[in-house]
Amino acid sequence: MAESSGSNKAAERIGYITRVQSFSACHRLHSLYLSDEENKKVYGKCNNPYGHGHNYKVEVTVRGKIDPVTGMVMNLTDLKRCIEEVIMIPLDHKNLDKDVPYFANVVSTTENLAVYIWDNMVKALPAILLYEIRIHETDKNIVIYRGE
Repeated sequence: MAESSGSNKAAERIGYITRVQSFSACHRLHSLYLSDEENKKVYGKCNNPYGHGHNYKVEVTVRGKIDPVTGMVMNLTDLKRCIEEVIMIPLDHKNLDKDVPYFANVVSTTENLAVYIWDNMVKALPAILLYEIRIHETDKNIVIYRGE
């Protein structure tokens, strides 16, 4: 018969929960630290002065102990609320470079977008739960950030 006591350290289990959310945004890859010519060379068509858009798919993964009473790492309703506050409200249907102050001086690459989401999710979630941010910029381009 299996041990059912939550106080048994050997019985503690670690779980991972991933919530997927999609949002649309536009941006222009352009570094303030490069000349216009260098920007065109580095970023190519993504440096178009009028920008371009993506339908991003973000996966937010949390990691933690499965609570013996609730059976959850965290309540998915709470995770959904955090994603709404950190991703959807500030980023969905926005121009990242013009509407998100963070990107005023930071190039809006998907790598930097992952850092932005991580830095804000870590503030919104209970301590040490955030494990990974995975952003699908396209079907073929995926960025993973784990706070390192």
